[in-house]
Amino acid sequence: MFRDLPSEWPEDLLPLIRAQVKESRRKIVVLDDDPTGTQTIHNLPVLTDWSVEALASELQNDFSAFFILTNSRSLTLPLARSLNREIGGNLVEAGRRADRSFAVVSRSDSTLRGHFPGEVDALASGLGENFDGWIVIPFFLEGGRYTLGDTHYVEEGGWLVPAAETEFARDNVFGYRSSNLRDWVEEKAGGRVSSKDVLSISIEDVRMGGPDAITERLMTLKGSSVCVVNAAGYRDVEVFVKGLLDAEAQGRRFLYRSAASFVRVRAGISPRPLLSPTDLDMPTQGGGLTLVGSYVPKTTRQLQKLLALTQAAGIEMEVEAVLDGSRRDGEIERVCRKAESLLQKGRDVVIYTSRRLVTAGQAERDLSIGNRVSGALVTTLHRINATLRFVIAKGGITASDVATKGLHVRRALVLGQILPGVPVWRLGPESRYSGIPYVVFPGNVGGDDALAETVQALSAR
Repeated sequence: MFRDLPSEWPEDLLPLIRAQVKESRRKIVVLDDDPTGTQTIHNLPVLTDWSVEALASELQNDFSAFFILTNSRSLTLPLARSLNREIGGNLVEAGRRADRSFAVVSRSDSTLRGHFPGEVDALASGLGENFDGWIVIPFFLEGGRYTLGDTHYVEEGGWLVPAAETEFARDNVFGYRSSNLRDWVEEKAGGRVSSKDVLSISIEDVRMGGPDAITERLMTLKGSSVCVVNAAGYRDVEVFVKGLLDAEAQGRRFLYRSAASFVRVRAGISPRPLLSPTDLDMPTQGGGLTLVGSYVPKTTRQLQKLLALTQAAGIEMEVEAVLDGSRRDGEIERVCRKAESLLQKGRDVVIYTSRRLVTAGQAERDLSIGNRVSGALVTTLHRINATLRFVIAKGGITASDVATKGLHVRRALVLGQILPGVPVWRLGPESRYSGIPYVVFPGNVGGDDALAETVQALSAR
């Protein structure tokens, strides 16, 4: 498929993008619906506090962008809408106080799961701005997600599989039927937007027309029209972003719905090599703790490889027990005491939820089950009294809850990635384990050995 594509645009546009971003003084604000959106960037802050005061302070510093961890993918649609509307309003007031303009990214899943278009509608309402268009760009190179001919693909075992044919499209809460992004927009919008009214930026537009062609296409958008973007590599994203910035320089305003790759380019950030353990300045004492809540088949395969390591002591948390009010506390206490004993001896511990998926057959109730299971992992972390060298959280909802409720993160710094698409945060001084590395491991990223490789790398002394 890639062999049949036109050649990539020959010019490296990232230096021009970086200069244009700096000159515009428009800070990029990324609302992340789970904490995995930091998987392409480095040396940027993540906030879990969206008060006007916190946002104004962040708008005033010299970082080109910052993230707000909303975890809205774990919420029901009404709550997600309310949250996005609140943050949009707070950003407007913060921008006024800081005298700083900004552009907003609604960062979501590269496999098309999330509250679209509901939370984007609410965000636009909160921002109080009449956008000319919404840009939908789920390309994510690090995870093997490509959009070609308007069809979104997920790389699986060396093959490109249309997204609607993958396990992710069968998600109990955010499932979908359409791989073609224009059809997907119509499906998710409940027919409010027709696929024929969705503008497509084709791979030919990008690779043969270049930035000027992109600008010309984007200038035709009006009235919050939706535009989907095809991309098969980072150079394609650079071409699109350069054309986008030129359209914005002519007064057009867009709201972005993207995966993680777009964020790095739109903020003008250069790539950096993968982190090594020596970059992380870990404590010499204690064990490492891995918490696995994600239930997708990819995670289960990765977990099996991890548990085969001799240094990883696995403890299973029975999901049916933690969902039973009469047994919940006892199960949490059992897991906690066993983990604590091993960690105090310097062992690396893996606490994982039982693999049989428990569902209620209804989206809101399924979200509630996921949140209760994640809450059990957080409570376990609270009760453990041991020195930790690192923490890994596997799965988006798990990683968010561990960060905000388990580790009490208010502000963290993204150091980079330990594997492609797997970010590492440095926890702030307010955190329970200040200074240690926190690995945010997405449920849908990496080969079968990826989780085991991460633990092995961090365990080396």
